Amino acid sequence: MRVVVFASGGGSNFQSLIDHFADGRAGVEVAGLVASRPGIGAIRRAEGAGIPVIFPGMRSTAEELDAGALLARLRAIDTDLIVLAGYLRLVPVLVVREWWGRMINLHPALLPAFGGEGMYGSRVHEAVVEAGARVTGVTVHFVDEAYDRGPIIAQWPAPVGGADSPADVAARVLRIEHRLLPRIVEAIARGEVVLERGTARVRWSRPLFGGDEFATDGSPLAG
Repeated sequence: MRVVVFASGGGSNFQSLIDHFADGRAGVEVAGLVASRPGIGAIRRAEGAGIPVIFPGMRSTAEELDAGALLARLRAIDTDLIVLAGYLRLVPVLVVREWWGRMINLHPALLPAFGGEGMYGSRVHEAVVEAGARVTGVTVHFVDEAYDRGPIIAQWPAPVGGADSPADVAARVLRIEHRLLPRIVEAIARGEVVLERGTARVRWSRPLFGGDEFATDGSPLAG
């Protein structure tokens, strides 16, 4: 399965996929990076791993992705699965429709809470702390035509302490992201999780975790 990652920042989740599938585990190849802008850390990670970087064309009048250019590049490299990992642009509808059920997004909160347009990165964690929430977490979901609205694949919680800053919450959530996202991609590659088109229902053929679950701070559980 050829995976293309979309990223807009440092790319630590992109790196977690590179590392997890470096030996071809589950037949997965990280085959490309779509970068929303030049100069981001994700590009340096791609170059270090020898992974092609794609800059889809931009419309000069409205900083939007050129859907035709992006479709052509994704088709040219035989993309099987698209992973949005810290990607801050809305993916063109034509791309969403062609990869329906084969495009997933990682969100740093427990959707539907703290999701939607404008809720990304530090903004999410700031909102969590400001709201006085005592639990947040990570959501991985299939992508549809709206921000953070598609069918949920899996979620994992993280506690929020009364004295936690947004940076504290961000660090705790990021550790979980690095462990959860590769596991979801591997499950999709093995055919263990699919999205049923007629019902938009996520169907699992086996549990995601089998005795090696990790704690809410991202560390492995003993035993």
